[in-house]
Order: sequence, then structure tokens, then C-alpha cells
Amino acid sequence: MVFHCSATFKNYKASSTIKTGVSPTSFPRRLTSGGLPSFADSPIDYIRGMPISLSAIGRIHTPYAQAQGTPIQSSGNEDSQGTVEIFAEFAEGLKDLEGFERIWLLYSFDRASEARLIVKPYLDPKPRGIFATRAPARPNHIGISAVRLLGIEGTVLRVAGVDMLDGTPLLDIKPYVPAFDHFPVTRVGWYKDSSPAGVVADDRFEKQK
Repeated sequence: MVFHCSATFKNYKASSTIKTGVSPTSFPRRLTSGGLPSFADSPIDYIRGMPISLSAIGRIHTPYAQAQGTPIQSSGNEDSQGTVEIFAEFAEGLKDLEGFERIWLLYSFDRASEARLIVKPYLDPKPRGIFATRAPARPNHIGISAVRLLGIEGTVLRVAGVDMLDGTPLLDIKPYVPAFDHFPVTRVGWYKDSSPAGVVADDRFEKQK
């Protein structure tokens, strides 16, 4: 299954392709000491818009068929449950995952609208830069959610705190580890007076049919 999303802005074009396979001719000639391609000294125009290939490793099932009414963050509705179906060829990678209470899900916003650099987020009426928000209309349509892992049955993960659409393509799973993932902070920008509790999405960032 191939996903392709691209966004064009004034004097800028970004694209991301999710598919199987990487062309060996797409890498620069200089290699690192370990034999891996190095992009550190590549011209900026070589890196800009460079396609990156990813394969879905599964799909996420949730109660939400459309953006309207979907929780905007997993922390805002932790009782909402779903399942994560892992494709059989990746089953071995689930070993030892059941020992973690929370996991990160990385996925494709496959039904999000085209990318925008300025958006009005759900929790604020003022226009904000896309990188200062969690809005899905991003140059690369990649989402991330920290969900509770309720159990694993074969290649199916039962999770709680889902905030993505049913059938969302899964790109990766990582364990949530407080020592790695939790940092006390004193600044949270425009979000300081906001809370996602009980807030649900509308269709402002959903791809129009």
C-alpha cells in the first residue's frame, strides 16, 4: 500500500512518500566511517524535498470514522479504546513490549488536508505556526500519540487513549519510558492556559472529498 502526500507553498515544495523500497542512487557519494551515507555536507537543495520512504507496519482501529468528534489528544480522553493490528511480518518485533504500561504510536495522517504553515489550532482562536501546534495539516503528515497498552493478543494490541481515525496506517511503535520521555518545563508557549480535556476535533484539518 502506497501513501503520498505533498504540499506546495510559495517558493517551497515539500513532499513525503510512504512506500516500500529506497533507490540506492538517491544517496550522496560520500559515506561515513561506518559506510553509511552522509548528508552533513550535502547542498541544501539536495536535502530540500528529498523523498523519504516508509512502510506501514500495521493499522490502527478506533471508534472514529471521521475527524468530527475525535479527541484532539490521547490525554484528553484516556478511556477511548482501540486496537493496533500489526502485520504478520513484524510480529517478532513485539517481543517484550507487554512489559510497558504506555507506548508511543507513530502514524500517517492519511486523511488530513494539505499542509499549511499557519493554522488555527483547536485550543486557540489565534493563527499559529504549524510547528507550534499539534495540528495534522503538516508538511509531512506524521502523527504521534502516547497510549496505554492494555494487552497483546497475538499481533493485536489493545490500547486506550486513542485519538486517531479508524484504519490509520501505523509507522512505528516505541515504548514510553518516563526517564526518556518526561521533562519538567516552565514554558509551554500559547498553550499555558489551555487543556485538551473533553475537547474534540471538527473537520477543519480533514481532507475534503
